[in-house]
Order: sequence, then C-alpha cells, then structure tokens
Amino acid sequence: MSSTIGDGTVDAIVDEVRQAAADGFHTYWAAQIFSHDALTALAIAGREVPGIELGTAVVPTYPRHPMMLAQQALTVQAAIGGRLCLGIGLSHQVVVESMWGISFDKPVRHTREYLSVLMPLLEGKPVSFDGETYRVHAAANVAGSSRPSVVVAALGPQMLRLCGALTDGTSTWCVGPETLRNFTVPTLREAAESAGRPTPRVVAAFPVCVTDDPDAARARAAQIFAIYAQLPSYRAMLDREGVADASGLAIVGSEAEVRDQIAEVAAAGVTDFNASMFPANPEEAARTRSVLKSFV
Repeated sequence: MSSTIGDGTVDAIVDEVRQAAADGFHTYWAAQIFSHDALTALAIAGREVPGIELGTAVVPTYPRHPMMLAQQALTVQAAIGGRLCLGIGLSHQVVVESMWGISFDKPVRHTREYLSVLMPLLEGKPVSFDGETYRVHAAANVAGSSRPSVVVAALGPQMLRLCGALTDGTSTWCVGPETLRNFTVPTLREAAESAGRPTPRVVAAFPVCVTDDPDAARARAAQIFAIYAQLPSYRAMLDREGVADASGLAIVGSEAEVRDQIAEVAAAGVTDFNASMFPANPEEAARTRSVLKSFV
C-alpha cells in the first residue's frame, strides 16, 4: 500500500499506517519527495503501529552521505523492531542539479560507490573504501538494530545488474508488465544468481482505481502523473512499454478487471505490488481498497 505522505500531518500518516495494518497489507510505502522526511515519519509511525513492514520508495542518495543514511536507517530499524525496507534511488538529473546544485555525473558509478559504503555499514561492518566520489573509513554501531532489507530504484540494465549483485532487489515506478516480464525481472535475477545472492525482491508500483468509468480514470491519471513522462529515466521505460504516459500503465476498471491486471503483474515476476490509489470519490476509494484487501 502506497502512502499519501506529504499531504497531511504526521498524525495523519500514523493513522494511515494504522489503517493499512488493520486491513492486512504487508507493507506501507512512504515516498521521499518535497515534504516529510520519510524515514523520520516511519520511525514515529512504527512506534505506534506494530506488525506491518514500513518501506521508503524511495530516499534519494545524492544529498545524503551513505554513512549518515546508514545511521538513520539503523536507528529507524531499531526503533520499529526490524520492520524497515530501505528503498533508495538516484532521483533525477533535473532535481539533483537544478534544485540541489549537486553534480549528476556518472550515476551508475555513484550508486556502486554508495552501496559499497552503505551495505557493509548496515551489516555492522567497518568500511575502508576509497573511490572516485566517496572515501570512507568508518563504522556505524546502533545498539538493538539489524540490517534492513535494501531495494534500489533501478530501471536501466547497468543499474539492474548492480542492484541484483549488491542489494535485496528493486523498486519500480512507470515500468509496465511487459517490461517487467521481459527485461527488469530477468536482468535482476541473472545478476543476483551470478553474485550468489537469493532471488531478488521486485517491488512494482502502479496507479490503481476500481471504477465504472475507466476512460475518465485514465484521463485523471494522465493529469495526476503527468510529470513522470517528462523525466528521461521514466520516459525510457514508458517508451519501452509502448505507452504515452503513466496513464497507459494505470490499472483501472471493474473489480474483476483490476484483479486480472494485478494478477498479470504478479505473473511477470513481481513479488511486492505497491498500489498507488487515485480514486475520484469515496465510493471508488472503498471499492479499490476492497479489491486490494482481497489479495492479502
């Protein structure tokens, strides 16, 4: 279940997590965009709500030193009793360079070096690493913690191979069923197998709405998610799938149609379905949530 983090107060986030847990959802996913800090919000919510896994989808790496992120993630992991899935990603060149004033040069190298520092620290091991970007000789010890699950927002082949070799899996957005089946999942699994790692986790996010007016829902999705078609990494995935924008990936229709479409995503090799609900009214919201609950 994907959150609406950023639209309300911290208390509202806690209430949303509580409802997701009560409905039996496996994971509550929190975005890290331009409002709440996702990890801080999840630490608070996790102290209030037991049981449910709490994940970030995703925390951008560029503005956070990997040691600082390791300390924060381990602290959250300790605070919520080992239920964190740390999802990280590059963000986008326009954000990194134009908003943050940081170079986006060589993003694959950045990710490789970042993970070379982050993963050992999360495992409680000291790091002695000298790369082009990061030179880190340190350790992070957080009492009562354990290594969280780590997934990376990987889209292209180099990032997927890196992700499969070094982490627990990937977290996707704007990636359609055919792309997942024929490109994302096999590339990731092959890299994990070659590295001797377990079968990777594939977390795939899709817009979802149960509705009697699918055309109107797709038109609404085209407006809500318009920005993603303008970002090069997502644009490449939309083109690969053969759709104009994120509305072409929206899972919409009757209860039976939505169930069938989600089943298609699962058959593509997805292990975790991350639903981003976009109902037009309370009735659609209730119907959509009912269908999603039927899977758990």
